[in-house]
Amino acid sequence: MSDSSRPFGSLLTAMVTPMRADGSLDLDAAAELAVHLVDHGNDGLVVNGTTGEAPTTHAQEKADLVRTVVDAVGDRAVVLAGAGSNDTQHAVRMAEHAEKAGAHGLLVVTPYYSRPSQEGVFQHTVAVADSTGLPVMLYDVPARSGLRYAPDTVARLAEHPRVVAVKDAAGDLQTATRLIAETGLDWYSGDDGLLLPFLSVGAVGLVSMAAHLVGDQLAQVITAFEAGDPAAARAAFLAALPAVDLVNGSGNGALRSKLCLSLLGLLPSATMRLPQAAADDDEVREVRAGLVAAGLLAG
Repeated sequence: MSDSSRPFGSLLTAMVTPMRADGSLDLDAAAELAVHLVDHGNDGLVVNGTTGEAPTTHAQEKADLVRTVVDAVGDRAVVLAGAGSNDTQHAVRMAEHAEKAGAHGLLVVTPYYSRPSQEGVFQHTVAVADSTGLPVMLYDVPARSGLRYAPDTVARLAEHPRVVAVKDAAGDLQTATRLIAETGLDWYSGDDGLLLPFLSVGAVGLVSMAAHLVGDQLAQVITAFEAGDPAAARAAFLAALPAVDLVNGSGNGALRSKLCLSLLGLLPSATMRLPQAAADDDEVREVRAGLVAAGLLAG
C-alpha cells in the first residue's frame, strides 16, 4: 500500500466494472483485473466511479465490488470507492456501505444536475465526510457534474480532517497551482493528458483511465519526474500517449477502456449497461487499429 505521506498512492486506475454478456456483474473478472492493474504500476484503484458505471450499478453490487477488489489486492494498493450522488442521503449511504465493505477511502463528486449553491456543495460533502472514518478525495469534474468545487469551497473543505485530496478534472492549472499551495491537499490530475503539467505545479499523481493499458509507463512518468528527470518523464509520457489518445479520444472512456481490455483478452466481455450502448463495428475496428498502432496488440 502507499506510504503515509501519500495515503492514496500516486497512480490510480478509475477501474471499469466488468459485466457478463447478460449485464450482471462479473466479480471474478473484477478480481483478476484489479490484480493485473496492481501488477502493472498502480498503487491505487478507484471503483464505483464514472468509469465504473456507478450510475447504473446498485447498492449491493457496489458493496460486492468493493469487497472483491479489496480482497483481491490485499495490502498492495489503496481502494477508493465512489460515493457520488445528487441526493446527499444516498451519497451518505454509499459511503457507509463502502466502509463496511472494506474500502480505504472515498471519492466524492459535486452533486450533479441539481445545481446547488456552493453552501449546498459544502454541506453535502461534509455530510458524506462525517458519515465514515474514511479519508476523502474530492472529485472536481464540471464537464460531467455541471458544477465545480469553487476555490473557497475547497479551502473550507480542506479544514475537514478527513478531506485529504482532490481529483482535478477541471483542467484549470492556474487555480490548481494556487490551491495546491494554499490548502496542502494531495492533488491528482484527473485527466491523463494533463499529467505532466499537473506534476509541474505540485500534483502528486494521477487518477487514470489509460492506466488500464499503460500503467507501467504512467508510473514511470511520475517516478522520473519526482526523481528530477523531466526529460525521462516526458519520454515515458510520449510512449504512453498513443494509448492515452485511444482511451480518451472518443469522450467515452468507460466504453473504450472495456473494449480495449476485451480485445486484449484482459476482460471476458465489453458489456455495458444502458444508457451506455455497445460499440458498433466501426468503433471496434478503430479501437483495434489503435491498439495495434500503440504496440499493445499484434497486427
